[in-house]
Amino acid sequence: MVKILVTGANGQLGSELRVLSGGYAEYEWFFADRSTVTLDDLSLLEKQLALINPDVILNCGAYTAVDKAESETVLANTINNLAVGVLARWSAANNVKLIHISTDYVFDGNSATALDENAVTNPINVYGKTKLSGEQSCLENNPEAIIIRTSWVYSSFGNNFVKTMSRLMQERERLNVVEDQIGSPTYAGDLAKAIVVIIKHENWKSGVYNFSNEGEISWFEFALAIQEIGGFDCEVSGIPSSAYPTPAKRPAYSLLDKSKIAAIFDVEVPHYKESLRKCMELMRE
Repeated sequence: MVKILVTGANGQLGSELRVLSGGYAEYEWFFADRSTVTLDDLSLLEKQLALINPDVILNCGAYTAVDKAESETVLANTINNLAVGVLARWSAANNVKLIHISTDYVFDGNSATALDENAVTNPINVYGKTKLSGEQSCLENNPEAIIIRTSWVYSSFGNNFVKTMSRLMQERERLNVVEDQIGSPTYAGDLAKAIVVIIKHENWKSGVYNFSNEGEISWFEFALAIQEIGGFDCEVSGIPSSAYPTPAKRPAYSLLDKSKIAAIFDVEVPHYKESLRKCMELMRE
């Protein structure tokens, strides 16, 4: 039986994969949190991998605190880059399939059209730099690996924009949301489904792929959609990024082109509003 190791099991994507795994009993699933696969302790990591001995690794574990990464550069680089190198080396040496999750933050945000997998990378914050280094470590050490870049991830698990907005819109009369950062959200449940489709696909084609939901919106428009679906009575206004300074700069435009993953793996890419509705219904339950 094929054994699938999922790192970052308690994160949004790991949690969605755990939900999905119930429908795929033909696989043996191993969900690893920080205690079983220690991405910040490289000397332990190889021993842990040998002990679990998977056939497929889904690396959903990452350091994702974008603002904190500006000061915790060593830790962010260890988890997002050096540990990925270890996973890639080990998987290549042991003939294990590796899918590594990356981010739209590898881009500088200066594009005006959807970014495909060959678009020039130029991260503008520490998190993005460590994730780009991780992509490079991944493919250098295991050219057979698959990397999936995603953006604005949310789900009914963990902390994310949808849950925060839903809560604040019930607590406050007014909210300001950044309107000059453009991209597309990703429902982690859709990304989890896409990953399973790739694992099951007869053609394993290595390289970089993009996945997010369809639609081109700002965070402000995303908030309006959350308000509409949730029926929240709150005044939502758009503000420029300059009015909401953060330690880490964000790319102004990071919309991902998903045509490659759809064409090669027949992956379905739902529209963001359809997936948002589905997620918010789950949250209500």
